[in-house]
Amino acid sequence: MSPVRSLTAVVMAAGQGTRLRPLTERWAKPVLPIDGRPVLATLLRELASAGFEEVTVVTGHLADQVEALVEDGSPFRLRVSTVRQPEALGSADAVVRALDAGASGPLLVTAADTVFLRGDVGRVVAAWAGTSGAGALGVRTAGRGDQVPVRVQDGLVAELGGASRDHSATPLWILGEELAEAVRSVPGPPFEIAHAVREAIAAGKRVLALEMGATRDLTRPADVVRHNFPYLSSEGK
Repeated sequence: MSPVRSLTAVVMAAGQGTRLRPLTERWAKPVLPIDGRPVLATLLRELASAGFEEVTVVTGHLADQVEALVEDGSPFRLRVSTVRQPEALGSADAVVRALDAGASGPLLVTAADTVFLRGDVGRVVAAWAGTSGAGALGVRTAGRGDQVPVRVQDGLVAELGGASRDHSATPLWILGEELAEAVRSVPGPPFEIAHAVREAIAAGKRVLALEMGATRDLTRPADVVRHNFPYLSSEGK
């Protein structure tokens, strides 16, 4: 079996995008563009290219816009189901909503506002397949100051958060069956995947650190300009 087909993809698309206001007062963050295409559409096409067939999209803020974009997944060569997260209670709560709607572990969990390098998703899933890891986290060797720092040791996540700056987290998790169920019991709110991962590491379980390339996302209104009209920014000169 393809390593991708052993996973169910969960896309978190429920956030309010508060740092993107006033844009997100009218438009859901996942339907805003990078390179002139809705960021969620780019992600779904990347998942399809990686070999995924089924995706659960968790919606919330301005859910109708997101659900109208994804439809049943056929525009992206996928089977997509949606489930709503009525309140923004965190990433673990989003995963629990997907599990309760029929998704089953192991899971690939990612955020709807991120564009990965083409081929990176399939590559990291292949790297995880066949290992004895309880899960995995996509990491980068460079990142912004607001991204979660990760200490990597011998290819494993040794510490999530903390003072280390050798890597930063990307919004891509792989949760084995046990770890996927563990998100049900994390404290909160907010209920976060990171808590379950830290507990797994403390218990001696292996969480792989999967090296990824550069990512792009929409965090602030200026990012919409930077990622769609590069000639208007100093980076495009």
